[in-house]
Amino acid sequence: MFRFESLQIWREAIIYAKLLYAVSRKFPKEETFALSDQLRRAVASISNNIAEGSGNVSAKDFCSFIDIAIKSTLETVNILYLAKEFGYIPEIQREELYAKAEVLIKKMRSFKHSL
Repeated sequence: MFRFESLQIWREAIIYAKLLYAVSRKFPKEETFALSDQLRRAVASISNNIAEGSGNVSAKDFCSFIDIAIKSTLETVNILYLAKEFGYIPEIQREELYAKAEVLIKKMRSFKHSL
């Protein structure tokens, strides 16, 4: 087992990714290579950076990857605002996903401080 596989934040990032992939599937076809693709890349970056950072020997390096994962989470929040503004998702769904992003970021920050 790799180190990242035992991390709760990594597992929660995977769950968040599954949710956002499902959301992006409902975007219009013309968004396939635009907003949908950008949302998928951003959300995949969260767990990718946690996994990549876990391979580092130093806590400082791992913290840098956690920072990138947090920034990727913030990117998904912005994309969800755009999706709502363009009429691709309802406000209630954006709010629910926003709340999940907040919790994930808090957990990543807490994990970072524990390193």
